[in-house]
Amino acid sequence: MRDKPALIRLQGSSKRINLYAESTSAMTLTGTSQHKWTSLAVFLLINFVVAGVGGIFTANSVHTWYPTLLKPVGTPPDFVFAPVWTILYVLIAISAWRVWQRRSEMIVTPALNRYFIQLALNAAWTPLFFGLHWIAVALTDLVLLWFALLVTWRAFRRIDEKAATLLIPYALWSTFALYLNALIWWLNR
Repeated sequence: MRDKPALIRLQGSSKRINLYAESTSAMTLTGTSQHKWTSLAVFLLINFVVAGVGGIFTANSVHTWYPTLLKPVGTPPDFVFAPVWTILYVLIAISAWRVWQRRSEMIVTPALNRYFIQLALNAAWTPLFFGLHWIAVALTDLVLLWFALLVTWRAFRRIDEKAATLLIPYALWSTFALYLNALIWWLNR
């Protein structure tokens, strides 16, 4: 019923244009809002697929092989890793999503490419370390991941400061993981 009064007001050509622009804008905002949340869900899904694949490789080794390794001082108990990584995957998904929202800008595509490179390196670490028990190769992957994450952070910072800030806990945890991986390799060579 609200459409009919609006049509009556469309008699003047300037009002017609303004009303059309307002209704188009409202429709676009609604569509964008739905698309916005769907795109966030996609980024979360991508990150949790990476986590799930990692979980497949970790499930057996964390109870059999990993306990036999000598570990450095400061190694957290096993139950800490799952909640920490869950939080980190949510943060890094939101970070990429925030950058993706600015996709009309030319610098977004290279930044997201960097993001997916570091995510691929992240996904590779768990099968290398827990699946194949290649501690040195996993360490090399982690060094590459750390540099890729730094490059991603710099690219994100140019686009969205908050997106870059969301990567800081991930960078800190990756630095700690680098310490753990390096010393596990050293202690068990």
